[in-house]
Amino acid sequence: MTSTLLVALGGAIGSVARYALSGWVLHHTVDWRFPLGTFAVNIIGCLIVGLLGGLVVKHDFFSANTRLFLFTGIAGGFTTFSAFGLETFYLLRRDEILVAGGYVVSSVVIGLLALWLGFGVVSARS
Repeated sequence: MTSTLLVALGGAIGSVARYALSGWVLHHTVDWRFPLGTFAVNIIGCLIVGLLGGLVVKHDFFSANTRLFLFTGIAGGFTTFSAFGLETFYLLRRDEILVAGGYVVSSVVIGLLALWLGFGVVSARS
């Protein structure tokens, strides 16, 4: 139960931070065609997870509960793209280049196909 509460609390914090940051960026880039708000959230999320992940690997920082709160909770609520980046990074560090490439390509392509399918199913029923 403690783990679930840690993830829920961190997720709430991360989600609110995402909403605030992407809203702020959108407000300042209304005329842009590029989705800078989401892009900024994803890049900042990756930077933060990289910094925290480096501390974990190099110095064994953070207890298991703190890692759950920070990585799964806050970072996951802020952006799951950071988890995708971290997993890909670890695959590359282990020289699993084909697996990493397959993960990146299949995640993007199949994710977009699933979105297209879901959207099509709903819009076909109207």
